[in-house]
Amino acid sequence: MSEDQHVTVGVDTHKDVHVAAVLDQTGRMLANSSFPTTTRGYAQLAAWAESFGTVAKVGLEGSGSYGAGLLRFLTDYGLTVIEVDRPDRSTRRRVGKTDTIDAESAARAVISGRASGTPKTRHAQVEMIRALRVARRGAMKARIQAGGQIEALIVSAPEPVRQLVRGLAGKKRIRACAALRPGTVSDPATATKVALRSLARRWLALQAEIDDLDSHLTALVTATAPDLVALPGIGVDTAGQLLVTAGDNPHRLHSEAAFARLCGVAPIPASSGRTDRHRLHRGGDREANRALWRITLVRMRCHQPTKDYVTRRTAEGKTKTEIMRCLKRYIAREAFTHLAPLPNTAGTMTRCDH
Repeated sequence: MSEDQHVTVGVDTHKDVHVAAVLDQTGRMLANSSFPTTTRGYAQLAAWAESFGTVAKVGLEGSGSYGAGLLRFLTDYGLTVIEVDRPDRSTRRRVGKTDTIDAESAARAVISGRASGTPKTRHAQVEMIRALRVARRGAMKARIQAGGQIEALIVSAPEPVRQLVRGLAGKKRIRACAALRPGTVSDPATATKVALRSLARRWLALQAEIDDLDSHLTALVTATAPDLVALPGIGVDTAGQLLVTAGDNPHRLHSEAAFARLCGVAPIPASSGRTDRHRLHRGGDREANRALWRITLVRMRCHQPTKDYVTRRTAEGKTKTEIMRCLKRYIAREAFTHLAPLPNTAGTMTRCDH
């Protein structure tokens, strides 16, 4: 092939094998092939693609899951990678679905401009925060489940067991259950004590795990975005979620409006006839949307300028839902200025300090 020819590569990612397709500048399919999901396989894919010409862009489906390893390799290799969503359902109904078709669809999405987003990089502090938050979320869910099971067992427990924890609540009740000495299981009461002790010790172990993860997260989030954590109503947990949503390369978001769209707080026109209004955006990262919702609630209760804003907008006839939509949009704009890096004079990236 001519070295002057520019080609576009589309990759459909899977757990064990990635399927790639190469298209020329006119959109003609040149070849397709499969490669193992190993470092050697990634190198083979890059060399194979370059054998058809200069690789202009690589459209990668699943860059945040099965394609994460390939994304790191291609980025270090020097190729431009574009994040591609899965094919539209109407397209799949029309042309069918195979791995080769999906790879070709990814390449065509890049050529047409339908896919143009820069994928998140996963090599710095935010990726560390994301990994720790995954572990913390799982521990939180398990702890809540264990706590609910303890409460359910106590409600239905024999009266002698209930008397042991009567009047206790919270951690005092958990510690009392963990300290039970049931002895030999010979009746429903001793069996219940064994179950309560097991669940209580599990709850305490999970709480210790959460505390340990929180200490790491607090240090990382505070070091990564100290100005973000210092904003009213934003804590380590919500700041960590906003950082994870933006990624290690928030400069891929070209404006604060793009970040708001990503968080699902960009207003959507919902006007008809004489009605001129906007509605909430139901798309985007729902965890980021939830973080902005929590920040909004805290500010509405504890932040005087926000309280004044709510009073003023309520007097104008706005509903609480509309006011919260406006506040979430404003908070997204404010948070973005502390997420997006700016180039410094040395050519490296630093975070905003305004």
